[in-house]
Amino acid sequence: MGATGYFTHRDFWKHEMGSGHPECPERLGAIEDRLLVTGLDHALDRREPGQASLTDIELAHGRMYVASIRGLSDALREDMLAGGPAHSALDPDTALNSFTWDAALRAAGAALEATDAVISGELENAFCAVRPPGHHACRDKAMGFCFFNNVAIAAKYALERHGLKRVAIVDFDVHHGNGTENIVAGDDRILMVSFYQHPFYPEGGSQSNAANLVNVPVPAYTKGMDLRELIEVMWIPRLESHRPEMIFISAGFDAHREDDLGQMGLVEQDFAWITQRIKDIALRYSQGRIVSCLEGGYSLSALARSVEAHLRVLADV
Repeated sequence: MGATGYFTHRDFWKHEMGSGHPECPERLGAIEDRLLVTGLDHALDRREPGQASLTDIELAHGRMYVASIRGLSDALREDMLAGGPAHSALDPDTALNSFTWDAALRAAGAALEATDAVISGELENAFCAVRPPGHHACRDKAMGFCFFNNVAIAAKYALERHGLKRVAIVDFDVHHGNGTENIVAGDDRILMVSFYQHPFYPEGGSQSNAANLVNVPVPAYTKGMDLRELIEVMWIPRLESHRPEMIFISAGFDAHREDDLGQMGLVEQDFAWITQRIKDIALRYSQGRIVSCLEGGYSLSALARSVEAHLRVLADV
């Protein structure tokens, strides 16, 4: 079998949203340290992505929205040269610094280059260790630490640029991927399956009853064995009937029991099990093609261990 790609770049460290913010550059540092300490680094095909083109970003986002983020970024840089603020807040949780625009373009670029490499057969699957994350970014709105929806852009790109007929998005972040839902609801080429803590951020959970969405809201303190049962009953039959030609993962690890930004009870073995079930589907229907993108996960140790578990299954080591 082919290798597992690992896409990351130093630009992702430069984006930050202020002192004490949970979505911080140290998240990637913790993952890197874990890969080195465990020796897993040697099993991965490490790559540095370029930036996505605006044309590809606009597969999932409105042109005016993309232009507004670019304009805010340009204005912030000019203000900083004049001694102005280091950040520009879009909402209470989400802010740009002068490096955010480049990091966000490169995060989407990682997802797209991973998609190219996996579809060409150069890689079997890939993990994108990116910041900022993406799954709360709606077609025309940044929120929840997210600016561009990396996974939704990549899914649309696989369909529009590579001519795939059917893809799936699997979202196992503790928070509902409302942005992904906003972008893909009603597009029958894309099946989105997810679980998320509810009630929780974002307020109201799923806002759509579109037939291509399988949203599984679960209460706080749900543990791994209960979730595995729900996945077998709710996700797997729909994934099998959809027969995706490629699978994209919004890989959030904040459902871990040690993560203070959620109240769920998963552990590393649960993320490994979920990854294995996704991989089983991919091997049956998708020629093994998986591109996974980092979303949440804010307890540094739990995040690093969970990403390791996820990668071990993808890389079969």
